[in-house]
Amino acid sequence: MIDNPYSSFDIKGKIALVIGATGAFGSVAAKTYAGAGCKVALTGGNKSELEKISDEISKGGCENLSINERPSSENECQKIVNATVKKFGRIDILVVASGINKVSKVDEMSPDTFSTVMDVNVTQSWLMAREVTKQMKNQGDGGKIVLVSSARGLLGHPAGYTAYCASKSAVDGITKALGCELGDTGITVNAIAPTVFRSPLTSWMFEDNPEAQKVRSGFITRVPKGRLGEPEDLAGPLLFLSSKASDFYTGHILYADGGYTAG
Repeated sequence: MIDNPYSSFDIKGKIALVIGATGAFGSVAAKTYAGAGCKVALTGGNKSELEKISDEISKGGCENLSINERPSSENECQKIVNATVKKFGRIDILVVASGINKVSKVDEMSPDTFSTVMDVNVTQSWLMAREVTKQMKNQGDGGKIVLVSSARGLLGHPAGYTAYCASKSAVDGITKALGCELGDTGITVNAIAPTVFRSPLTSWMFEDNPEAQKVRSGFITRVPKGRLGEPEDLAGPLLFLSSKASDFYTGHILYADGGYTAG
């Protein structure tokens, strides 16, 4: 018998750094870590939204730090890490949840648009992982890095997703490469890859009107679980990737998609 297997998922007291905490997945991450008893550093470019997330988790008793920065350069990433370490002394968990999508057919998309999506989704993820890796190596006792991919890193889309699909495929590549590179350091690197889940950007798909019903029913035919995702569906996979339970799991893409990519 394994004594108290639940303890493998216990992250109480850990220091979690959430990049892009004002976004759909970032806010889920912040609330998940707060609920699990972590101390949380939150970053985001939207100061008012950042304050809302901070206030919400503070009311639940979570000690947190708001950093009104985006990981747009090496210097900004250093500022984020330095501020977190100054406040909490270390970093145990990193989640890079910031990202964008620009939908446009390939013959209508400008090179600048493509480059912007790649910069935000790929380069900034790499920069942030790079800076936190330095900190975790200095600490000497491992850590957890979680990047955010998408089902679109594996599958194409007819609407005009060349930039987004390419960027998420690149995130998958970074995840696998870092999983191999950092294997002997105790730092695990994985990505969580959702498909459509309830958020401010997708809320229209959950509405009870003919257009939403048509789009929703068409999408759900490809989801074995028979429904769209809810934020709570991402909390369990995130907790696994952030805890001791995933110590022998690295370089992987965890598809939290209701079976969408299995068919």
